[in-house]
Amino acid sequence: MQQTENQAQTKNSEKDFKTKDAIIVFTSFALVCAAIIIVLMAYDVFTTHNFLSFKDPVVILIEVAAASSGVILFGIILTVFIPSTYIDDTNKSYQNNSLLSIVVFMFLAALFEELLFRGIIQNVLSVFIEQQWTAIIITTLLFLGFHTQYFKKPVMLLNISVPSLVFGWIYVETSNILAPFFVHFVMNIVMTLLFKYKLLSIKD
Repeated sequence: MQQTENQAQTKNSEKDFKTKDAIIVFTSFALVCAAIIIVLMAYDVFTTHNFLSFKDPVVILIEVAAASSGVILFGIILTVFIPSTYIDDTNKSYQNNSLLSIVVFMFLAALFEELLFRGIIQNVLSVFIEQQWTAIIITTLLFLGFHTQYFKKPVMLLNISVPSLVFGWIYVETSNILAPFFVHFVMNIVMTLLFKYKLLSIKD
């Protein structure tokens, strides 16, 4: 009995350690991305207006609300219809962490990924490519390539490709990096909490 308890404590410690590690890594990468963006703006590769525009704030809020609702609904539909064998194991374990760890982890993960893919990559591509959707699609392909853990379970690539296209679209629409970041964060945190509190379950 004691041995079982010790094993459980060890597993919990390893889980917490990995989560803390990920938080540190995402924080570091987000800071590096922020520094790169500042340099790009300093050299007029793109302007503050391309990155953090607050023109038509009401329209931005409506688009963010619509995009957030859409990607969450998409995630729920996939969960209902896709068997658990097609879902990556990592996605099944996030909800086992504490609420604070989940919020911090999801916040930093979304921040890093949006700074890198929309803030840097999509912005730089837009400088050289006139068609915005071409830049969005290329950025999405790179986003998929970044998630190498999903290559063994291709359905998971669909799970992130559609949201990535939405993130790219809303960034073009708003010219505000906070928009795709917020949608990304809300999608991740809502889906994880639905699993954590048993409001949604993975299909057997």
